[in-house]
Amino acid sequence: MVSVEFKKAPAELVEFIREKMKDVNCDYRQMFGYPAYFINGNMFAGLFGDKLLLRLSDVDFAETLKIHGEVKVFEPLPGRAMKGYVALPKSVYSDDTEFEKLLNKSVKYVSSLPQKISKAKK
Repeated sequence: MVSVEFKKAPAELVEFIREKMKDVNCDYRQMFGYPAYFINGNMFAGLFGDKLLLRLSDVDFAETLKIHGEVKVFEPLPGRAMKGYVALPKSVYSDDTEFEKLLNKSVKYVSSLPQKISKAKK
């Protein structure tokens, strides 16, 4: 069993994503103690430690990795990639134009997904 220690998200990053989500019609929850944002029950953005995550369509995912060499596939644990999620470095999310473009792509894609029905607890 792998033991994982979760780093606290930097306060300025928590504030940054909170500000950016003000105008997005989404739900806020915490996942593993980090801010996470959902549309129709599907997560599309959030934080994990000092990483800012966005969920993208397959096409946008591949394009973003190609255009931005610093953007990485999000892996909460080494070798355990989350399909469709990218981890944005500060150089990308601090560029307002680029971040807004990627955020809009994420919102558009996740809004097109079917409503996620939560599973009944056993």
